[in-house]
Amino acid sequence: MRQTRFHLLVCLSLAGAAPAHAQVMKGEVYTGLGFPGLMVGYAHAVDALVTARVDYASMGGRSRDGFEEGINYRGRARFARVGLFADYFPWNNGFRVTGGLTVNQMKVDLRADLQPGDTITVGDSTVTVPGSGYRFNVTVKVPPVTPYLGIGWGHHRREPGWGVIADLGASIGRAQVDIDTNLTEAGVSQADIDRETRELKDGVGKIRLVPQATLGISYRY
Repeated sequence: MRQTRFHLLVCLSLAGAAPAHAQVMKGEVYTGLGFPGLMVGYAHAVDALVTARVDYASMGGRSRDGFEEGINYRGRARFARVGLFADYFPWNNGFRVTGGLTVNQMKVDLRADLQPGDTITVGDSTVTVPGSGYRFNVTVKVPPVTPYLGIGWGHHRREPGWGVIADLGASIGRAQVDIDTNLTEAGVSQADIDRETRELKDGVGKIRLVPQATLGISYRY
């Protein structure tokens, strides 16, 4: 009889514990805002200390005109990326360390609006544009795939419901510069074009990190 009672108590205890375990969050949807823009994603808790995530963030396209060294530029920028992340929670609470990859579509296009008679400076030379059809176009872009490191809060395994998320980190990769021009036909030497190209690349080459700073909300289920 005593053994039967013991078995009954064990069964009742397991039955009472099962619903509590079933209520632990496994999946989560989330959204945030910051840089690089509006973000939506999904997270899945692998265990108490590790969560796998995928999200998409974008600022869409933006346009802006500028003027430099006698050249009118029409600029257009696009910032978007897909992130594949693993979160580690060293203290089994909301704080996490994040690593992963970002697949990027981040670039800035500068298109020169060169008109006949414009006086422009390229490298060490100043020339007058002799006619129409001349161009000096610059494209700056982040590598298509970059590693990501960061810290943050949220996405840990816990009971279902709403939560707050935050991220601070960076994709690591050196920006690249491409130049398309036919100004040699307007009397600009190739040496001056190469010098201008080096100056642009030296300036852009200092950009080795694409930051991420976002704040948002999540729903665990």
